[in-house]
Amino acid sequence: MFGTAAGVYAAGRPGYPERVYEILRDRCGLGPASRVLEIAPGTGQATTRLLESGARVVAVEPDPALANELVARLGMWPGLDVDRSTFEDAELPPSSFDLVTAATSFHWLDAGQALPKIRTLLAPDGWLALWWNEFGDPGKPDPFHEATEPLLRGLARGPGSGVSGLPSALDVDARTVELEAHGFSDIEHEEVHWTLHLDAAQARRLYATFSNIARLPNAQRERILDELERIAKTEFGGHIERQTITSIYTGHR
Repeated sequence: MFGTAAGVYAAGRPGYPERVYEILRDRCGLGPASRVLEIAPGTGQATTRLLESGARVVAVEPDPALANELVARLGMWPGLDVDRSTFEDAELPPSSFDLVTAATSFHWLDAGQALPKIRTLLAPDGWLALWWNEFGDPGKPDPFHEATEPLLRGLARGPGSGVSGLPSALDVDARTVELEAHGFSDIEHEEVHWTLHLDAAQARRLYATFSNIARLPNAQRERILDELERIAKTEFGGHIERQTITSIYTGHR
């Protein structure tokens, strides 16, 4: 789905706040000696920062176009190994990683199958870090979302929508219980609140990467994106703000 527009995904998706990488360094020990497994890195929004830390990264990315884009962008890094398998099918040596990460991707996996496998792949003192960018802050006004919600109403819900009324990334109780149930300890959660600034073209590219839009037939998708871009230009003067929450969970093997 995302691979059909890998270049748009690379340009449209923002990175993550610096606080995420502080947590990975200070709590999870990310550094030059780290052996990191990244699950479904897409086009590498987080991979770059993991490599810049000096870590060696195995990036498991099953989508051929996204994997190609990742290699094109970051293939010059000697510390990167791209595995073009699904995480479920990836053949990786047990107890071989100090840190397993998933950046805005873990909701695509079956946690009941993925978490036990992650534990087998982690070294005895290893860490798991899961984080997501959630576009929209329930506690703050969101004028652009309100203006464009009628366009998106009725589209299929994505796998990160959750079942409790909260996006799954913000359902702290559910995520904590899930991690504890599969043997992780010292679980901590933190939310980083920040503002994403976009012009009309950037807003179009970002929304084109949302799963409920990306999966639509071409004509319907383009009509929605055209209207989103028009609203951004005419009603918001070409500048919009999305209040964003980066929600990160860490757990010890």
